[in-house]
Amino acid sequence: MPNPKRQEFRMERALAMDNLHAGAAQRMLTDEQLAAKARAGDADAMEELYLRYRQPVFRVVYRSTRNIDEAEDIVQEVFLKAFERLHTFREQSRFSTWLMRIALNLCTDRARMRHRRQELLEREADHKLAWSHPHPPDPLETTHQNAFREAFYTALNQLPDHHRQLIILRDLEEMEYEQIAEILGATVGAVKLRVMRARRAFKAKLEPLLRAIGELE
Repeated sequence: MPNPKRQEFRMERALAMDNLHAGAAQRMLTDEQLAAKARAGDADAMEELYLRYRQPVFRVVYRSTRNIDEAEDIVQEVFLKAFERLHTFREQSRFSTWLMRIALNLCTDRARMRHRRQELLEREADHKLAWSHPHPPDPLETTHQNAFREAFYTALNQLPDHHRQLIILRDLEEMEYEQIAEILGATVGAVKLRVMRARRAFKAKLEPLLRAIGELE
Protein backbone atom coordinates (compact mmCIF):
# COMPACT_ATOMS: atom_id res chain seq x y z
CA MET A 1 0.00 0.00 0.00
CA PRO A 2 1.47 3.43 -0.97
CA ASN A 3 2.75 5.54 1.87
CA PRO A 4 0.74 8.85 1.82
CA LYS A 5 3.56 10.81 3.45
CA ARG A 6 6.09 9.52 0.93
CA GLN A 7 3.75 10.38 -1.95
CA GLU A 8 3.23 13.88 -0.53
CA PHE A 9 6.99 14.34 -0.19
CA ARG A 10 7.50 13.27 -3.81
CA MET A 11 4.83 15.70 -4.99
CA GLU A 12 6.39 18.58 -3.04
CA ARG A 13 9.83 17.69 -4.40
CA ALA A 14 8.47 17.55 -7.96
CA LEU A 15 6.83 20.96 -7.53
CA ALA A 16 10.04 22.42 -6.11
CA MET A 17 12.05 21.06 -9.05
CA ASP A 18 9.49 22.46 -11.50
CA ASN A 19 9.79 25.89 -9.87
CA LEU A 20 13.59 25.65 -9.93
CA HIS A 21 13.64 24.78 -13.63
CA ALA A 22 11.11 27.52 -14.38
CA GLY A 23 13.26 30.08 -12.57
CA ALA A 24 16.37 28.93 -14.42
CA ALA A 25 14.51 29.19 -17.73
CA GLN A 26 13.42 32.76 -16.93
CA ARG A 27 17.01 33.73 -16.13
CA MET A 28 18.11 32.56 -19.58
CA LEU A 29 15.76 35.01 -21.31
CA THR A 30 16.77 38.50 -22.42
CA ASP A 31 15.16 41.59 -20.90
CA GLU A 32 13.15 42.11 -24.06
CA GLN A 33 11.86 38.52 -24.04
CA LEU A 34 10.89 38.86 -20.40
CA ALA A 35 9.18 42.19 -21.11
CA ALA A 36 7.13 40.55 -23.86
CA LYS A 37 6.05 37.75 -21.50
CA ALA A 38 5.33 40.25 -18.72
CA ARG A 39 3.24 42.31 -21.13
CA ALA A 40 1.12 39.18 -21.66
CA GLY A 41 0.61 38.91 -17.90
CA ASP A 42 3.34 36.42 -16.99
CA ALA A 43 3.96 36.99 -13.26
CA ASP A 44 7.21 34.98 -13.27
CA ALA A 45 8.63 37.23 -15.99
CA MET A 46 7.69 40.31 -13.95
CA GLU A 47 9.39 38.85 -10.89
CA GLU A 48 12.57 38.10 -12.86
CA LEU A 49 12.72 41.66 -14.21
CA TYR A 50 12.21 42.98 -10.68
CA LEU A 51 15.01 40.77 -9.31
CA ARG A 52 17.37 41.84 -12.09
CA TYR A 53 16.90 45.56 -11.70
CA ARG A 54 15.78 46.23 -8.14
CA GLN A 55 19.32 46.94 -6.88
CA PRO A 56 20.48 49.13 -9.82
CA VAL A 57 17.27 51.18 -9.60
CA PHE A 58 17.57 51.45 -5.81
CA ARG A 59 21.15 52.76 -6.07
CA VAL A 60 20.16 55.53 -8.47
CA VAL A 61 17.07 56.48 -6.45
CA TYR A 62 18.88 56.41 -3.10
CA ARG A 63 21.67 58.65 -4.36
CA SER A 64 18.97 61.14 -5.31
CA THR A 65 16.89 60.95 -2.11
CA ARG A 66 19.47 59.94 0.56
CA ASN A 67 16.57 58.37 2.43
CA ILE A 68 16.23 54.57 2.55
CA ASP A 69 12.48 54.51 3.25
CA GLU A 70 11.70 57.00 0.51
CA ALA A 71 14.02 55.21 -1.91
CA GLU A 72 12.31 51.87 -1.23
CA ASP A 73 8.94 53.52 -1.77
CA ILE A 74 10.04 55.03 -5.08
CA VAL A 75 11.53 51.72 -6.26
CA GLN A 76 8.18 50.01 -5.73
CA GLU A 77 6.47 52.81 -7.63
CA VAL A 78 9.00 52.52 -10.47
CA PHE A 79 8.20 48.85 -11.05
CA LEU A 80 4.46 49.35 -10.66
CA LYS A 81 4.51 52.08 -13.30
CA ALA A 82 6.81 50.05 -15.53
CA PHE A 83 4.55 47.00 -15.50
CA GLU A 84 1.47 49.17 -16.02
CA ARG A 85 3.14 50.85 -19.01
CA LEU A 86 4.78 47.83 -20.63
CA HIS A 87 2.58 48.39 -23.68
CA THR A 88 4.52 51.62 -24.28
CA PHE A 89 7.93 49.92 -24.19
CA ARG A 90 9.54 49.81 -27.62
CA GLU A 91 12.36 47.35 -28.17
CA GLN A 92 14.39 49.92 -30.10
CA SER A 93 15.76 50.92 -26.68
CA ARG A 94 16.95 48.66 -23.88
CA PHE A 95 14.55 47.74 -21.09
CA SER A 96 17.08 48.91 -18.47
CA THR A 97 17.29 52.32 -20.16
CA TRP A 98 13.51 52.63 -20.29
CA LEU A 99 13.26 51.62 -16.61
CA MET A 100 15.90 54.13 -15.49
CA ARG A 101 14.05 56.89 -17.32
CA ILE A 102 10.93 56.09 -15.25
CA ALA A 103 13.05 56.11 -12.06
CA LEU A 104 14.60 59.49 -12.83
CA ASN A 105 11.22 61.03 -13.64
CA LEU A 106 9.80 59.82 -10.33
CA CYS A 107 12.85 61.15 -8.46
CA THR A 108 12.29 64.53 -10.09
CA ASP A 109 8.61 64.50 -9.10
CA ARG A 110 9.48 63.62 -5.49
CA ALA A 111 12.15 66.34 -5.33
CA ARG A 112 9.60 68.93 -6.46
CA MET A 113 7.17 67.72 -3.80
CA ARG A 114 9.90 68.02 -1.15
CA HIS A 115 10.70 71.55 -2.27
CA ARG A 116 7.03 72.53 -2.06
CA ARG A 117 6.75 71.05 1.44
CA GLN A 118 9.90 72.86 2.49
CA GLU A 119 8.53 76.15 1.19
CA LEU A 120 5.34 75.63 3.19
CA LEU A 121 7.32 74.84 6.33
CA GLU A 122 9.45 77.94 5.88
CA ARG A 123 6.36 80.11 5.46
CA GLU A 124 4.89 78.67 8.64
CA ALA A 125 8.19 79.23 10.44
CA ASP A 126 8.12 82.91 9.51
CA HIS A 127 5.10 83.30 11.79
CA LYS A 128 6.87 81.79 14.79
CA LEU A 129 9.38 83.29 17.20
CA ALA A 130 12.94 83.47 15.95
CA TRP A 131 14.18 81.05 18.62
CA SER A 132 11.77 78.38 17.43
CA HIS A 133 12.90 78.50 13.81
CA PRO A 134 14.45 75.14 12.85
CA HIS A 135 18.07 75.26 11.69
CA PRO A 136 19.85 72.64 9.59
CA PRO A 137 22.57 70.73 11.40
CA ASP A 138 26.00 72.33 11.32
CA PRO A 139 28.31 70.09 9.26
CA LEU A 140 31.20 71.11 11.55
CA GLU A 141 29.47 69.24 14.36
CA THR A 142 29.60 65.95 12.49
CA THR A 143 32.61 63.69 12.82
CA HIS A 144 35.53 64.27 10.48
CA GLN A 145 34.93 60.86 8.96
CA ASN A 146 31.43 61.84 7.84
CA ALA A 147 32.14 65.49 7.07
CA PHE A 148 33.24 64.96 3.48
CA ARG A 149 30.25 62.72 2.71
CA GLU A 150 27.94 65.30 4.27
CA ALA A 151 29.48 68.08 2.17
CA PHE A 152 29.35 65.96 -0.97
CA TYR A 153 25.65 65.15 -0.74
CA THR A 154 24.74 68.62 0.47
CA ALA A 155 26.34 70.04 -2.67
CA LEU A 156 24.70 67.37 -4.81
CA ASN A 157 21.24 68.13 -3.46
CA GLN A 158 21.72 71.85 -4.08
CA LEU A 159 22.05 71.23 -7.80
CA PRO A 160 19.11 71.55 -10.20
CA ASP A 161 17.51 68.19 -11.04
CA HIS A 162 19.07 67.94 -14.50
CA HIS A 163 22.59 68.51 -13.15
CA ARG A 164 22.14 66.20 -10.16
CA GLN A 165 20.90 63.35 -12.35
CA LEU A 166 23.92 63.63 -14.64
CA ILE A 167 26.37 63.51 -11.71
CA ILE A 168 24.58 60.45 -10.33
CA LEU A 169 24.46 58.58 -13.64
CA ARG A 170 27.95 59.39 -14.92
CA ASP A 171 30.14 59.86 -11.84
CA LEU A 172 28.43 57.76 -9.17
CA GLU A 173 26.85 54.97 -11.22
CA GLU A 174 29.64 55.21 -13.84
CA MET A 175 27.28 54.71 -16.76
CA GLU A 176 28.61 55.06 -20.29
CA TYR A 177 27.75 58.24 -22.17
CA GLU A 178 25.84 56.16 -24.72
CA GLN A 179 23.53 54.69 -22.07
CA ILE A 180 22.92 58.10 -20.49
CA ALA A 181 22.09 59.46 -23.93
CA GLU A 182 19.48 56.71 -24.36
CA ILE A 183 17.96 57.43 -20.95
CA LEU A 184 17.75 61.17 -21.56
CA GLY A 185 16.82 60.97 -25.23
CA ALA A 186 19.81 63.09 -26.27
CA THR A 187 22.90 62.71 -28.43
CA VAL A 188 26.17 61.51 -26.93
CA GLY A 189 27.79 64.85 -27.75
CA ALA A 190 25.02 66.75 -25.98
CA VAL A 191 25.33 64.50 -22.93
CA LYS A 192 29.10 65.07 -22.72
CA LEU A 193 28.53 68.82 -22.82
CA ARG A 194 25.80 68.61 -20.15
CA VAL A 195 28.01 66.46 -17.91
CA MET A 196 30.80 69.03 -18.20
CA ARG A 197 28.39 71.80 -17.16
CA ALA A 198 26.98 69.68 -14.34
CA ARG A 199 30.48 68.97 -12.99
CA ARG A 200 31.34 72.66 -13.14
CA ALA A 201 28.16 73.54 -11.21
CA PHE A 202 28.81 70.76 -8.70
CA LYS A 203 32.37 71.93 -8.11
CA ALA A 204 31.12 75.46 -7.44
CA LYS A 205 28.73 74.11 -4.79
CA LEU A 206 31.18 71.65 -3.23
CA GLU A 207 34.35 73.73 -2.87
CA PRO A 208 32.98 76.23 -0.30
CA LEU A 209 31.67 73.34 1.80
CA LEU A 210 35.03 71.58 1.69
CA ARG A 211 36.81 74.77 2.73
CA ALA A 212 34.43 75.09 5.66
CA ILE A 213 35.46 71.68 6.99
CA GLY A 214 39.15 72.19 6.27
CA GLU A 215 39.38 69.85 3.28
CA LEU A 216 40.49 72.69 0.99
CA GLU A 217 42.65 75.73 1.67
